[in-house]
Amino acid sequence: MPAFHIPARRARAAFALAAASAVLVTALAAPARAAGNSDFKVYESFKILARVFYEVNSRFVEEPDNTTLVHGAVRGMLSSLDPHSSFFTADEMQELKQETTGAFSGVGVEITMKDGIITVVSPIEDTPAFRAGIRSGDQIVSIDAKAAAEMNLMEAVRLIRGPVGSSVTFSIRRTGVRDPFNVTVVRAKIPMISVRSQELGEGIGYIHIRNFQGGTVMELERAVQQLASKSSLKSVILDLRNDPGGLLDQSVAVSGLFLGQVPVVETKGRRDDQDAVYRSDKESVVPLAVPMICLVNEGSASASEIVAGALQDYGRAVILGTQTFGKGSVQSIVPLPDGSGMRLTTARFYTPTGRSIQIAGIRPDVEVKNPLPPDFQMPREEDLEGHLKGQGESSRNRRGGSAGDRRGRGDRTPAPPAAEPPAPPEAEEYTPPDKHYSQMTVAERLASDRQLAAAFNMLKNGEVRNTYAGPPAEENPVASAPAKGADTGDISRPGATDDGYRG
Repeated sequence: MPAFHIPARRARAAFALAAASAVLVTALAAPARAAGNSDFKVYESFKILARVFYEVNSRFVEEPDNTTLVHGAVRGMLSSLDPHSSFFTADEMQELKQETTGAFSGVGVEITMKDGIITVVSPIEDTPAFRAGIRSGDQIVSIDAKAAAEMNLMEAVRLIRGPVGSSVTFSIRRTGVRDPFNVTVVRAKIPMISVRSQELGEGIGYIHIRNFQGGTVMELERAVQQLASKSSLKSVILDLRNDPGGLLDQSVAVSGLFLGQVPVVETKGRRDDQDAVYRSDKESVVPLAVPMICLVNEGSASASEIVAGALQDYGRAVILGTQTFGKGSVQSIVPLPDGSGMRLTTARFYTPTGRSIQIAGIRPDVEVKNPLPPDFQMPREEDLEGHLKGQGESSRNRRGGSAGDRRGRGDRTPAPPAAEPPAPPEAEEYTPPDKHYSQMTVAERLASDRQLAAAFNMLKNGEVRNTYAGPPAEENPVASAPAKGADTGDISRPGATDDGYRG
């Protein structure tokens, strides 16, 4: 190797990293041997990392930033594990906290990427964007004079959000309007509503959970109370479609509001402290005599699959729709010393009867498909590069039963519906709705949403009966709280959110 000179400051930085690596190697080596992984050359691996850092610091054409180097190394390390382990900068950690606590500072607009253009999905009701006249379908040309065509969604969100009382100017292109025009909106505190409810008629209450964030359980309790106060609640439709997941403790508590105090989900990891059975400490707020249908589709992932799986295993609800995403893993959020953090996949989860949902997902009791645009295919967990394998090739559960074995506690089995809705035609032309679902009347929604219509008709015609009798008398469940930071889903996964990114 040719000799070269390293400035003292860079040499100290490289030496510091090498020393830190050696300390870390010492800490990791014993657990690695204890785990029977003696062939894994931990020390050699960190020698490579230290050498690369040393070479970059001394020979790169421009002086690098050490923090950027370390963050890049960590980001690459985590991305090599699975699709859901990732690194967050300090700013991204703050945004993550805002997402899970249920509020952020912005204008109240939901955006997505459509045909390569940042497009408004919907303004959130009673927010600055809504009052400023921004509409669904508006295309964002620029944000504060910065061209939106050069941004990804996260970059756009960062520009849209900001301090309360400050303003942001959008250049908007709108169908039917010849030229782009500017709209200036003053930022405010925007509550993130995760639960919406509506009375559909015939005593049927509709509840839509968009994601599982802090406060979802309280929102759901209020929604049930409001539905029950308006009329006699004869049946319930719980909509978990396009729900990407969220916080584990919220999914357990939500399940309890329909099931009572029962085991909801079990986690299994490499270490004993990652194995746990999570029981709800909630009493059911929906009478057990009230029949339920739970709607799911390919976008229902993680926390929503926990809820759907528990409802299915106990026979509390008929699951209607299409096979879910198949994300049966739990992520833990780990803060790092400089304010950054990482999300690390730490365990798989299993339904009450022991089914692993990884890859297999939740298969509906009644399959009903909604028409989709031509050539559209919603990706599932198995389509993600580097995904975790399903247990037993996804066809056997952890306790040895078949994936179709859904017997709940006390051998209560869900009763099949009396009649299954007819299958849609093989080939059907897709007609996109002319307005967002939130702006449709009940009749318009039932006409445009085949899955919702099928659930409505089955409940109206008395084709669903509940076989769940409540928690067994012999069980005396004790609530167990998830580890701090437990997160069942990737709440920023593109294409998996209900309506898009919020700013």
